[in-house]
Amino acid sequence: MTGAEPYCRGMADDSERTSHLVELDRDECLRLLATTNLGRLAVNAPGWPPVIRPVNYVFDESSKSVVFRSGRGSKFIALVLSGQAAFEIDGIDPVGQAGWSVIVIGAAEEISNVAEVHRLEQLGLRPWAPGHKPHWIRIRTTVVSGRRIAAEATRSSFVPPETL
Repeated sequence: MTGAEPYCRGMADDSERTSHLVELDRDECLRLLATTNLGRLAVNAPGWPPVIRPVNYVFDESSKSVVFRSGRGSKFIALVLSGQAAFEIDGIDPVGQAGWSVIVIGAAEEISNVAEVHRLEQLGLRPWAPGHKPHWIRIRTTVVSGRRIAAEATRSSFVPPETL
């Protein structure tokens, strides 16, 4: 290799790719929220620096909400002080230079109703992080947006399989 060839035969370099950006509709965003269980929570409480934390979650179809559990710490205090949050999930294919992301912005509230907590316990949410997580938090999907980026190789970059 001279260094000028693409990393892998059959793969286009950046100059041989085109990509397009597609806005996802609300239904597709909610469908994607229901297919994953790890996202990033962002909270900006007054007088605090932004708090961004990974959280495992479940999507509650009946309330159209992101639900997760928390211990008492900076994430929980920031949520209580702010009352709203952003939540992001994504999926990527670095080789194919493609991916998607969904962002939810909405009211964040602690779920304290015993019957509601019992209902949510049936969804199978188990915190990954160690420690006691007695607080159930809900972020309502007030604002939902999503985008998908797809890269396509141009015809000139096609390499027939028999030449690989």
